[in-house]
Amino acid sequence: MSSTKLNSIAQAMVAPNKGILAADESTPTIAKRFKDIDTESTEANRQTYRNMLFTSPDASDHISGVILFDETIRQTNNEGVPFPEYLASLGIVPGIKVDKGAKELAACPGETVTEGLDGLRERLNEYYDLGARFAKWRAVITIGDGIPSDACISVNAHALARYSALVQASGMVPIVEPEVLMDGDHTIDTCFEVTAKVLDVVFSELDNQKVVLNGIILKPNMVISGTDASNRADVATVARATVDCLTSHVPNEVPGIAFLSGGQSSEEATAHLSAMNELGPHPWQLSFSYGRALQASPLRVWNGNEKNIEAAQTEFLKRSRLNGLARTGNYDPQMESA
Repeated sequence: MSSTKLNSIAQAMVAPNKGILAADESTPTIAKRFKDIDTESTEANRQTYRNMLFTSPDASDHISGVILFDETIRQTNNEGVPFPEYLASLGIVPGIKVDKGAKELAACPGETVTEGLDGLRERLNEYYDLGARFAKWRAVITIGDGIPSDACISVNAHALARYSALVQASGMVPIVEPEVLMDGDHTIDTCFEVTAKVLDVVFSELDNQKVVLNGIILKPNMVISGTDASNRADVATVARATVDCLTSHVPNEVPGIAFLSGGQSSEEATAHLSAMNELGPHPWQLSFSYGRALQASPLRVWNGNEKNIEAAQTEFLKRSRLNGLARTGNYDPQMESA
């Protein structure tokens, strides 16, 4: 596919006032979420839950794309319409998670490499035929004692670039997700240094493998203090540090940056995104690609009970709308109680 068509898809994924819903939880992960609400993780219950999210009234006002899991891309809504077809009819771009998860990295204790390149070309062709127009691959970088190592950063960046080239060759846009985890007691300065290094290596690999930058979406972590840090940076500091890091290490050709929430609370993720957009304009769209930060509260409201679906959809739309406002820096924490 031409770079013009890839760029058109990427631009739709970071459309103004909208962002991406990450609904690509693996079966084991969603089972954990369902366990928290005492709901059995059957295929029928997973279809019911995701159908609830996707069919929320006016979802397309705030959601530009949805990342699906292998099971979900093959399912239909309650009227029998395949989820990718239904989402596309609303102007929402369907996507698919294609990595096989992070596995222990040989000779690098405490570090991982993401697998899934074997057979990826064929899987991508199938997903395209099923309606996907973008894909996602997550690399995981941990900050700790003596890590991340150069080896960990290098092998994950190489895999991200190989994946991205294959995705573009299949006519889809790759979401490039190098996540520096929040886990740990590190400072925001350490997160800045590691994130900057990771981004430099990733973009060097993307260039080496001839990935077209105007046909990708970057999905990075925010530059933020570790979860267990003694003095965690405030919203304004996180926003400034993140924007400074991205400005210095992300090429302007990239159409958009869709942040992951990375374990932040729903409110934190929205506030940080809004504060960053207040610092604009930026050379790329600053958007969101949230999973838990969009789903945690609707999941609790639903609680596995069909009678709660409408209330849960209202909660999902609230979170989506607030993040849509954050896209232009117009979110206010007081809106949470409105």
